[in-house]
Amino acid sequence: MAPLDRPLLRGAALIVFTSGSTGRPKGVVLSHAGLRWKLQVLSRLVPIADGDTVVVPLQLTFIFGIWVNLLTLMSGAQLLLAPRLSTTGFGQSERTVSVLATVPTVLRTLLAQDRIALPKLATILTGGEPCAAELAQDLVARVPGVSIYDLFGLTETGSCDFCALHRKSTDMHGTIGRETEGVTSRIQRVPELDLPEGIGELQIRSPANMLGYLDDPVLTASALSDGYFRTGDLVSRTENGCVRLVGRSKDIISRGANKIAPLEIENLYTQHEGVASAVAFGVPDERLGERLHLMVVARDPGISEDDLRTWSADRLERFKTPDVFHFVPNLPVGATGKTDRAAARALVKLDDGDPRILDTR
Repeated sequence: MAPLDRPLLRGAALIVFTSGSTGRPKGVVLSHAGLRWKLQVLSRLVPIADGDTVVVPLQLTFIFGIWVNLLTLMSGAQLLLAPRLSTTGFGQSERTVSVLATVPTVLRTLLAQDRIALPKLATILTGGEPCAAELAQDLVARVPGVSIYDLFGLTETGSCDFCALHRKSTDMHGTIGRETEGVTSRIQRVPELDLPEGIGELQIRSPANMLGYLDDPVLTASALSDGYFRTGDLVSRTENGCVRLVGRSKDIISRGANKIAPLEIENLYTQHEGVASAVAFGVPDERLGERLHLMVVARDPGISEDDLRTWSADRLERFKTPDVFHFVPNLPVGATGKTDRAAARALVKLDDGDPRILDTR
């Protein structure tokens, strides 16, 4: 029996299913014309050339892995698929790798090694989650001459709508950079969240925007506004024109009627020299609505909750100080290698619903 005719699929190149970490996976339909346009833009932005060896420890079912592979093949470079989200397993090709495409989780693992065994590494492509300023600075210091392309975008927009280029300059650290070629964005207020002036939802429009969600016209209509895709990401714009992520609208924590963006908390505590990485999240509480929890991977095994509270006392408003600190060897990640906030929240819940304190260092 022939499949049903779907007008949405006319001119489609890919159906990419989102990870579904917060709900049912959605089939994002991307067009041939949009994909071709995006790859042409990326060929001018990202320095991959004939003679490069590009290593890709990424899931090939997600948009980041897809476009890196296609761009590498278009450029005539050698493509090396790593077996898993790891910095090991490159074998003899370690001596020739010039481009690494991966997520910040793997970059943190790379930095934890005594030496970075990629002597020809010149370019790092990263995305999927924010690349913290401290991570970018550490990589530039450890890998002399490396250029880090921190690329931000969504499956629904064809990926790579913003780029922050990190070299020796620090003017883009802590941001997602500026719009890439052909991309238009706007920041729309979200009145129901009562956020400070200048913070709103990032909305994106470009020729690579999706045709729609597979078999879900209602969801498609709700995701678009005047041709702009509603990302759900809360952002602000810096004085130099870069965009800074504040958090996800659905992740905003309401603690005693105060709104807290978890990304702000994570960015602050990862500035502490004893903290390698962190994830903040809310846990339901009868009195406050939600309590703020922070899960920490310590760089210094001797660091304590009291140390972090003392350090942050004059750096953070009191209501934004975490109620509970958890210390773990690694942050939980999802299928794409991104830090998984929902999984972190689940780790601290007991069967009776009361959160527990973790210290599994």
